Amino acid sequence: MTSNIIEFIFNNKIFKITNPDPNETILNFVRLKLKKTGTKEGCAEGGCGACTIVLGELVKNNIKYKAINACIAFLPILNGKQLILVEDLISSDGKLHPVQNAMVKFHGSQCGFCTPGFVMSMFAMYKNNKSLNDEIINDSLSGNLCRCTGYRPIIDAARSLNKIIDDDEFVKFKKKTIKLFKKIKIKNLEIKKENKKYFAPNTILELKKILKKYPDAKLLSGGTDLSLEVTKSRKEIKKIISLNSIKELDFINNKKNEIEIGAGTSLIEFEKLIKKHYPDFNSILKRYGSLQIRNVGTIAGNIATASPIGDTLPLLLSLDAKIILDGAKSRELISLNEFFISYRKTMLKKGQFIYSVKIPIYKKNIFKAYKISKRFDDDISSVCGSFNIEIDKNRIKKIKIAYGGMSEIPKRAKKTEKTLINSIFSEKIFVKAIKNLEIDYKPIDDMRASKSYRMEIAKNLLLKCFLEVKNNKTLRVN
Repeated sequence: MTSNIIEFIFNNKIFKITNPDPNETILNFVRLKLKKTGTKEGCAEGGCGACTIVLGELVKNNIKYKAINACIAFLPILNGKQLILVEDLISSDGKLHPVQNAMVKFHGSQCGFCTPGFVMSMFAMYKNNKSLNDEIINDSLSGNLCRCTGYRPIIDAARSLNKIIDDDEFVKFKKKTIKLFKKIKIKNLEIKKENKKYFAPNTILELKKILKKYPDAKLLSGGTDLSLEVTKSRKEIKKIISLNSIKELDFINNKKNEIEIGAGTSLIEFEKLIKKHYPDFNSILKRYGSLQIRNVGTIAGNIATASPIGDTLPLLLSLDAKIILDGAKSRELISLNEFFISYRKTMLKKGQFIYSVKIPIYKKNIFKAYKISKRFDDDISSVCGSFNIEIDKNRIKKIKIAYGGMSEIPKRAKKTEKTLINSIFSEKIFVKAIKNLEIDYKPIDDMRASKSYRMEIAKNLLLKCFLEVKNNKTLRVN
């Protein structure tokens, strides 16, 4: 069964919209249609957090809360969710929510423009965590910028919430909200608005049928990159196929020698597992994007976008990851090293989609990854380097090196690897090898970094990797 109606919970009721505009963002809907202007627009690209809202989702008869950027989220993704805005936090008798009270008490609001976004990020944090520490707080708020630089009182406000018992109105209405969730039946969405179409199938079989009919449609997973075509480039996306309702694509298989991640699995779920095997991968994910971004973004989406500065791509390349492509014909397993052809072009054919990503588990290897950017949190890389090394009796048995930001595609440093393989693990051989990076890469000049800077950074990161492995110590540069 198909439907052209999205249904979501808002103000303790089921809210319905027939044939919503597939290109309309939740932010514009909230501000222009609902006239709820607490939520602000700052950057229109998910970088400042002023637009932060919270979505409630029913997971195993419990409600899970996710902070997201409303400015880069299309309206139809509300289907089956609970929409929570900053205005909704005030109780029916006019009392401020504990999070809002904390912001008042610790003078966390200055000009006030960013305050609603901070409040909503803190609300999700407050609802999802039984106890708070600075790591949780900093991660929860890393996607929110304060232009008045008033972070200290905001952090103090967040810390104070550790002493608060979760007894807000969302607890009071929890049973009612769960009943409302269960009343919403998630059907295959087929929305047509003027010249735009939006599909949200529930199964892979339905997805294949739609792809066969509309092979040129844009696939939407997290949408954190795709949405920029609308918000920044001011383009219309005529055909969108959302993968968000396909449960078959949302999985993680943790096998003995391999991790398999479904294309619909969010980065936030993936990082919980990858940390156990590759701590550096998890560290890069924390810097890849804010919690708002990681709540919706996916590994498969990052791969399909094929950005030369996609932070996960060099890491996956150095780990020799593979992907399963699916489509009208049979599934095929290919190495990620073969997937990227040229700038933003891949082996993905019309009618195909990424089913899953497979990452080998190297139990004996040393894995290192580094990201260089102008800002530590939530910023685009100038250079991202990743190194996967197997050392046996002080000899480099295997090594895989990959960089992002160094060419039109993320790729391995094959010439440099060749110099290092079967060599004694020494500073001398690494100093010799870094010269070959000039053969492996021809970086460009752009607003983020000059080609000479990029090359110098790439060389220094390889040397840094050697020093850290040699001394078994992480080197931090202030």
